[in-house]
Amino acid sequence: MILKELKINTWVGDPTNCYLVVDEESKEAMVIDPANDVDKIVEMLNILEGKLKYIYLTHCHGDHIMGVMELKEKCGGKILIHRDDAEGLNNSEINLTPYLYQQNIELEADSRIDDEDLIHLGNLQFKVIHTPGHTKGGTCLYCKKEQCLFSGDTLFRGTWGRTDVPTGSFEGIIDSITNKLMKLPDETICYPGHGLSTRIKDEKPIYLELKPKLL
Repeated sequence: MILKELKINTWVGDPTNCYLVVDEESKEAMVIDPANDVDKIVEMLNILEGKLKYIYLTHCHGDHIMGVMELKEKCGGKILIHRDDAEGLNNSEINLTPYLYQQNIELEADSRIDDEDLIHLGNLQFKVIHTPGHTKGGTCLYCKKEQCLFSGDTLFRGTWGRTDVPTGSFEGIIDSITNKLMKLPDETICYPGHGLSTRIKDEKPIYLELKPKLL
C-alpha cells in the first residue's frame, strides 16, 4: 500500500488530514476526506500514477468535503459515505458549511455504506466501522493487512472528536471508541482527520483505565 497524507488548511483550526491510498499493483486509488486544495490532490495522484476509484468521506462536515465535487469532476471516482450522514451532505445545518466557509454546499453520494461493509482497492481490503458520536453517520476505515485505521474525527491522538455539533453525542462517541476501536489490535496505527497519528495501544489507557487525556 502507498499512503500519502496531505494537510489541507481549512481556516477552522487544525488542518484537515486528507489521505491518498494507492494499491501498488493495480494503481487503484482512494482519497479520504478531500477537504480542499484539489490541485494538490490531483498532482499527488498523478505522481503516484493512481487511478481514482473512491472518494471516501468519514463524515459530512464542511472541513472534510469541500473538495469533493471538483475532485470528482477532474478524476472521477465514486463518493462513499455512511447512509446516516448522506442527508448531511445536502443539509447546511448539519454539514456546517455556512459557518465554516460562508457558503452552502450540496453533494450526493454515489453509494451509501453501512457498518462492516468491505471496500476493495486492488489487493487491499478495508472494513467500514460505523462510529457514531461526532456525527450520527461517522465512520472509520480499517485495513487489517496494513494494520491501519483511518479514524476521521472520531479518534484523535489523546482525545476524541467534538460532540457539540448537530447529530453529535458524547455517550455515542465514547461507546464507539471503547467498544469498537479499542478492540482492534494494539499495533494498529490510527490516522485521524486532524493532528498526529497514534496507535490503539497508546489510546487504551484513556478509555479502558480512565486515565487523563494526552496533550
